[in-house]
Amino acid sequence: MSTIVIEGMQFYSHHGYYKEEQILGGKFTVDVFIEANLQEAALTDDLTKTINYESIYRLTKQEMEIHAHLIEHVCHRILQKVKSEYPHIQKLRVRVSKYHPPMKGHVERVFVELEE
Repeated sequence: MSTIVIEGMQFYSHHGYYKEEQILGGKFTVDVFIEANLQEAALTDDLTKTINYESIYRLTKQEMEIHAHLIEHVCHRILQKVKSEYPHIQKLRVRVSKYHPPMKGHVERVFVELEE
């Protein structure tokens, strides 16, 4: 079993429950943690035998561009999209972080993590 982590993908998106968030948008980061058998890629140096990082970024970006009220929903969509593209992934964890959420106080960020 091997691990690939794509960490700190940054997006400006319009996810949020409140109208102001949907209009103004805000900063989000997404981290994807993948466990899969990468031995063949390690032995052959063949990109088609591994999980292509660019593909993961593209799938994540597509989902981040679709507005949602909850980051839980966005996180779930990313998880499902990656799993459908790479069904041989044995374990997948996705974290969506939202910076400076509108709360009555200073909060740097909140995040949701889903795992399958």
